[in-house]
Amino acid sequence: MRIAVISDTHDRLPGHVSAAIADADEIWHLGDVCMPSILDTLQVLGPKLRVVRGNCDECAAWPLTLDFELAGHRFHLEHIPSRVAPKGSDFFLHGHTHVPRDETIHGVRFLNPGCITRPNRGAPASYAWLRLKEKLAVEWELVRV
Repeated sequence: MRIAVISDTHDRLPGHVSAAIADADEIWHLGDVCMPSILDTLQVLGPKLRVVRGNCDECAAWPLTLDFELAGHRFHLEHIPSRVAPKGSDFFLHGHTHVPRDETIHGVRFLNPGCITRPNRGAPASYAWLRLKEKLAVEWELVRV
């Protein structure tokens, strides 16, 4: 399973990124969508879309967090990272910092795809691919935009 992971689009989603992630099995947006039409663009692509609300989002219908199991792995999605992952999580995916991250703390892997449109602290503009196989190692690939 291939999952395109994006965050912090802040009203902009370049066409070449949309084209690149169109064949994903799922798309996860980790908040700060800002303009709901961005999600409309992603939904038209076809893959299942999961989204969490960021600190710049005004749509109360979007959840602040998502917790679910997929391919034998337990995921927690949240825009602003906390220091501690919810109990039982294997992976904590977040945005907010605009800086890519791949770090394991107390057995939980924290992942951030960075930011497509406004990277921070010298980081490249980026998104990521998450590749899952049932109960096998998870692959995380950062893609520069």
